[in-house]
Amino acid sequence: MPEFLFYQLTDSPLEALLPALLEKAIGQGWRVAVQGPDAARLDFLDAHLWTYKKESFLPHAQAGGAHDAAQPVLLGPVGAAANKAEMLVLIDGGAPDLTGLEAHERVCIVFDGNDADMLNSARAQWRTVSAAGFAAVYWAREDGRWQQKATSSAKT
Repeated sequence: MPEFLFYQLTDSPLEALLPALLEKAIGQGWRVAVQGPDAARLDFLDAHLWTYKKESFLPHAQAGGAHDAAQPVLLGPVGAAANKAEMLVLIDGGAPDLTGLEAHERVCIVFDGNDADMLNSARAQWRTVSAAGFAAVYWAREDGRWQQKATSSAKT
């Protein structure tokens, strides 16, 4: 059963957080699926992940290629991940399908805390995830630091 981590961005954009999340996951030997509803946003993130830091290399691809199953990081629409990801990162209001998540160790829901619609969507997702019995931790980025705001224990 995966753990859910909610990340509320308030003082930095997704493109500042995402590379760090992906580097940590790859460092643990995990494959990652980054999923969202907006193809243009995924295109932007794809380009950003190639150039965000001059001295690093973050292997990734967009879904739909011949080698999706071999990708350590696969960006694509919300749905099944062809790379058998241990970590699922949902962005821009992407909502998890709570069935079939057993392949994931962690599900991260990253949202803009300055956008009222995204904030309300994340709160609704928190209630759904908690009611379904999953463990969840809610983090907010404030003044350049991550602060834990809430937890919900797994129900067995």
